[in-house]
Amino acid sequence: MTTPPLLTDRTALSRNRARAGRDPVTFLHDAIIDEVKERLELVNKSFTKVAIITGMPGPWQAAFPDARIVADDDILALDPGMHDLVIHALALHWANDPVGQLVQCRHALRPDGLMIAALFGGQTLHELRAALAEAESRATGGLSPRIAPMGEIRDLGGLLQRAGFALPVADALPYDVSYASALHLMQDLRGMGETNALAGRLRSPTRRAVLFGAVETYARHFGTDDGRVPATFEVVVLTGWAPDPSQQKPLRPGSAAQRLADALGATETPLSDSND
Repeated sequence: MTTPPLLTDRTALSRNRARAGRDPVTFLHDAIIDEVKERLELVNKSFTKVAIITGMPGPWQAAFPDARIVADDDILALDPGMHDLVIHALALHWANDPVGQLVQCRHALRPDGLMIAALFGGQTLHELRAALAEAESRATGGLSPRIAPMGEIRDLGGLLQRAGFALPVADALPYDVSYASALHLMQDLRGMGETNALAGRLRSPTRRAVLFGAVETYARHFGTDDGRVPATFEVVVLTGWAPDPSQQKPLRPGSAAQRLADALGATETPLSDSND
């Protein structure tokens, strides 16, 4: 069996994050922290053993001071059955094996423990992706990997079931941000530690023609009347529970005690036989 190629160069990712740590840009992490806290308030359950998996520990440790912070390595430093809440915080899109990461999160949970994962979805940076592709193909006649592929919400939701979570839910949160130019966006991405760490990336510096061509293309295709450019960040939130006998389960087919037509007060009309 052949081993699939790695998506992420972990050495490059660690280098990017270390550089970002000197002047971090945390507004998306701050927004997701608020979102996670709101969701936890809606859960009729208290959590006392929390683990947070993230590549940017600062804002998460400040928000959850009693939580254990865990690096998003391929093998997570989590002990089986030790936690009642695991948060995977804006790092799963860099995982070489996202299902494996989710399985490890489930194993770290006690029965009926909760996992919340926030990661970038498929609409993230679609403007920058298009501008870079047009500029690079025009300047070099080809394309190279520059932005990590990100899953669509339907596919990402399916990962929860594959990982064995009960009561899986996936939803998307769009964050629309405005910048003076694409260069300012790229500067923020650098401060987020979200610059190119793909294993298949070009190892030579980006040509000036590609960089400034992308800036011009971005403004031309997406610029607004006030001279700024928008950037889309789609955050997909995955929620699942470690299985437990106390949880609600779907009814077996045919086990309903009342017909739908009776419940709706409607007249049931049998379908005609297709052979008639």
